[in-house]
Amino acid sequence: NARRGGTMKTGSDNAQAGVAGLSAHLKQGLVGHDALIERLLVALLAGGHLLVEGPPGLAKTRAVKWLSDAVEGSFARIQCTPDLMPSDLTGTPVYHPQDGSFEFVPGPVFNNLVLVDEINRAPPKVQSALLEAMAERQVTAGNDTHPLPDPFLVVATQNPIEHDGTFPLPEAQLDRFLLHVILELPGIETERQILDLVEAEAQGAPPPALSLSLTDLAKARAQVQQVHLAPELRDYIVRLVMATREGPLAQDIEHAVSPRGSLSLAAASKARAFLHGRDFALPEDVAALAGDALAHRMVLSWRAVADGRRARDIVADIINAVEPL
Repeated sequence: NARRGGTMKTGSDNAQAGVAGLSAHLKQGLVGHDALIERLLVALLAGGHLLVEGPPGLAKTRAVKWLSDAVEGSFARIQCTPDLMPSDLTGTPVYHPQDGSFEFVPGPVFNNLVLVDEINRAPPKVQSALLEAMAERQVTAGNDTHPLPDPFLVVATQNPIEHDGTFPLPEAQLDRFLLHVILELPGIETERQILDLVEAEAQGAPPPALSLSLTDLAKARAQVQQVHLAPELRDYIVRLVMATREGPLAQDIEHAVSPRGSLSLAAASKARAFLHGRDFALPEDVAALAGDALAHRMVLSWRAVADGRRARDIVADIINAVEPL
């Protein structure tokens, strides 16, 4: 049975209440981005990294900056350009001629929250250095290894409408991101709300003060690990992933989802359950995150691409075809 226990108590649980307050705070400053806010918090709680894709002007950078202002810890923003070097991110040893010694000067990646703007503008060497730091949570310079801070969250953005001077992330490197979120242009009501919000901010209305401590964040992460994932729900996740490898829909897929997809979807589903105040995950958690957790981990066949199929279309078809329990 997927249901176990009950709704988490928020009255005496500072961590749960702090995360709920953080979610409400972000929604006040990010109109029409409830899905993005949820994915940001899922990545934060699950200890993964987030790739956000969308046209310019959709508040991708603003979302991360609001998150950094509301969570205790250090923050750095890296604007990627084609001439960026790996040491510009990771840091470099500096020579001291006085005594002939070297001192490692950390780069901007040594922060709790790192925003990498337009990652597809960075050359492959920089992308590889960043993704290695994301996977290993450390940076090696010379013969020395330097651990990255804990917590460590990378949110990378990319602009899909420009191709000149860009270096698309290879599929094997996309697999390092817990979730890949694709943003769409807002509707007319949301557009008007955005206009009203910016006008109010221009008149000096300060955003409400909020700070989630690293202690409460660590407690929340520990509670996420305790969220119950029923055996039937684990079977559901595995069957979703296996449907990309075998069965009628697999013929459209050249390279199927790896086991990292199962692990990422399970971890993200537990974090989403926690955000909704539950100590157990449900099939709806899995279905809601499957597109963002699995689509970027597969490569479509040339025939599927020629037919105009997208990876997210196939994931949606798999969700409709595979019964949850």
